[in-house]
Amino acid sequence: MLKQISTLTIMTIVSCICWSCSTPEQQSIQIHPLPVDAFIDGDILKGPSALNDPNRFIWGGSVLKGDDGRYHMIYNTWECGDSIPQFTDSWVLHSKLGYAVSDYPDKGFEFQKIILQGRRFGGDTDAWDAQMVTNPHLKKFNGKYYLYYVGSKEPGVQPEGSKGENLNQRNRVQQMQCIGVIEFDCFEDLLASNFKRPNTPILSPRTRVKADNVVNPSPEGTVAKPDNIIVVNPSVVQRPSDGKYLLYFKGNIFDPHWKGVHGVAIADSPLGPFQPSDNVIFEVMMDDGKIASAEDPFVWYHQRSERFYAVIKDFSGQITGVEPGLAMLESKDGINWPQPANPFFMKKELQLKSGEMVKVNRLERPQLLLDEAGNPMVLYAACSLVNINPRQDGASFNIQIPLNIK
Repeated sequence: MLKQISTLTIMTIVSCICWSCSTPEQQSIQIHPLPVDAFIDGDILKGPSALNDPNRFIWGGSVLKGDDGRYHMIYNTWECGDSIPQFTDSWVLHSKLGYAVSDYPDKGFEFQKIILQGRRFGGDTDAWDAQMVTNPHLKKFNGKYYLYYVGSKEPGVQPEGSKGENLNQRNRVQQMQCIGVIEFDCFEDLLASNFKRPNTPILSPRTRVKADNVVNPSPEGTVAKPDNIIVVNPSVVQRPSDGKYLLYFKGNIFDPHWKGVHGVAIADSPLGPFQPSDNVIFEVMMDDGKIASAEDPFVWYHQRSERFYAVIKDFSGQITGVEPGLAMLESKDGINWPQPANPFFMKKELQLKSGEMVKVNRLERPQLLLDEAGNPMVLYAACSLVNINPRQDGASFNIQIPLNIK
């Protein structure tokens, strides 16, 4: 009997040691959303964990903890009301970047000011980001802060007989989106506009391939790169193996209908220059052999599992394997992203602290707050309970969802 107990004890000890020393392949992280501190009020959510504004649309937000110990959010916002076009048009024409701050990572964010808008408001209508700015993505590298964003301009009515002659202003501006970055030392400087705004983007499309309705098309026969027509949705991470910076982005292809595809560009500095690869990444195939449409990747590196992870919006449910929502992918090198066995991350629904489950119409632009080891703490997402596209009344909000990681 004593011998049996000793053998069992030894086996238990060995088992525990093997688990704690297991290889990274055995330690893929699991992230679970927790209930949010919010309540339903008409067509929106309100409460400490929902940032909304009756005078503005509110969309995607990115958060970092500042040197002051507070949490700083840069988020996409623009005016709403009868004089502003419906959401599906107004985000392209009027997007700005707002700034909010909180003492907590997952609630209590309060608007401070608009910190960036199209340069047309300063009289410059020719700048690459003259019309609007959107897609904020905050990072901190080597003691400095970086605000990556998308800007666009109005290229003007296209010549008669050109492939772009029938495009309206909304679609002309949408097709001119590029990625830029602002470097700053502290959030006080950002709030005081004490930074240098880039005169050129850090990443622009190399190809403009579309059968019709396109501004400045590429020559006939050009093969579309991942950075086709637009580059948007920036997400930047430093690769530990060589210190290089990887910038993930979305471009548009048409086969024959619109589809978002993704690429990666690499640089030695957070400011670039970034060199895009020709390869499509996050390449999950549908049954018909075509790439599943997705957008809004947030990519990060997790030290303990020695892996890159991405949370991404899945339009069709082909990536999650369950239904449209948010999927999570993983990679050993940040370049190759095989579909994992369990890519499902989150349905388009929220659990409130009251216990109520709320289905949402839109849940996108995911951005994560990470601790120093790369453990996700909070998910920030653009959200609406209703179909926001035809609305003019600002029925959108940014939701802050605490996370549990295993």
